[in-house]
Amino acid sequence: MAHAVKAIKIAREYTDDVEFSAEDAVRSEMDFLVRIFEAAIEAGATTLNVPDTVGYAVPSEWGQRMATLIERVKGSDKVVWSTHCHNDLGMAVANSLAAVSAGARQVECTINGLGERAGNASLEEVVMAVKTRRDVFGVDCGIDTTQIVPTSRLVSTITGYPVQPNKAIVGANAFAHESGIHQDGVLKHRETYEIMRAEDVGWSTNKLSLGKLSGRNAFRSRLAELGIVLDSEEALNAAFARFKELADKKREIFDEDLQALVSGVAEEAKETIRLVSLHVCSETGETPEARVTLSIDGDEHQAVSTGAGPVDATFRCIEKMVRSGADLQLYSVNNITSGTDAQGEVNVRLERGGRIVTGQGADTDIVIASAKAYLNALNRLNNPALKQHPQMGDV
Repeated sequence: MAHAVKAIKIAREYTDDVEFSAEDAVRSEMDFLVRIFEAAIEAGATTLNVPDTVGYAVPSEWGQRMATLIERVKGSDKVVWSTHCHNDLGMAVANSLAAVSAGARQVECTINGLGERAGNASLEEVVMAVKTRRDVFGVDCGIDTTQIVPTSRLVSTITGYPVQPNKAIVGANAFAHESGIHQDGVLKHRETYEIMRAEDVGWSTNKLSLGKLSGRNAFRSRLAELGIVLDSEEALNAAFARFKELADKKREIFDEDLQALVSGVAEEAKETIRLVSLHVCSETGETPEARVTLSIDGDEHQAVSTGAGPVDATFRCIEKMVRSGADLQLYSVNNITSGTDAQGEVNVRLERGGRIVTGQGADTDIVIASAKAYLNALNRLNNPALKQHPQMGDV
């Protein structure tokens, strides 16, 4: 308790807004919690955070614990009560909402529920539960919910963690209806089977955007509608060239294709390693072989390698030329849209010397997408200026 008070007083020398967090509050003795929170308020804390650090609580217990603290702690009306829940038992969102019902007015959560172990409370689920069931919670968080899906995609791209299709709110199937009865009900009266509108969380009502014959102005306009801003005419030209190349491979170009297409345009000028060509041979009963040509600092290099599969052979081939010394920590593949001509989006995570970076690549050919992702990660390792996001940077 003395350490807590001392820390709060030191913090107050620099700011008037100090949050005190009681680690593992779910398993802490209630009387001690009350005493230390009272001491924290007296020392100058303005927000009291009650964390379920290990994801041990259940909603009824967590709501009661929060209500008891607010009732017993002297000066509880002078601070903001906060909750911080982990998802080890899959109840982080439920526990957070129980805390809100009990009086918490700050929920610590993450986009897509990211976090250590099983993750933290999912921001999008908490926000939409509060908004959709305002009759129950009677509060509002003031978030622009139409930015939820775009933000979810951005975070997924930055971190390399894909969003599962059946994820609430932001999953690809969140507003899909397969049952004939459900489809008929939605067509007749949307509210029959939908408790919120897809548009309210940022899903586009017009997923089919452009085709092979679309021009530059149509391309620019659609990017603007999606909130995608390219910082120069050169970047727009590069993105349009990539769009035309993709349009030759796919009959229909969707919004998701466009978002994947432009994600790496701004970095291309800074990349020192580029894919020139890739040839892979893979057949039943034979060891897969890859032949890769790279441009490294403007000079072309070629190598041939075998591997357990075409992707493994490609990565080994690249490493023959670059000798990065990096350790592959993650490799994941997801389809961007539906159909056999859909682009595959590959995420690769590399580690070297304690530095971890994530690379992304997309293509209708999954092996090429894998090579692009691996090279994107290598370029990030070699060039710290290639940040994934100005506030996130490297992991």
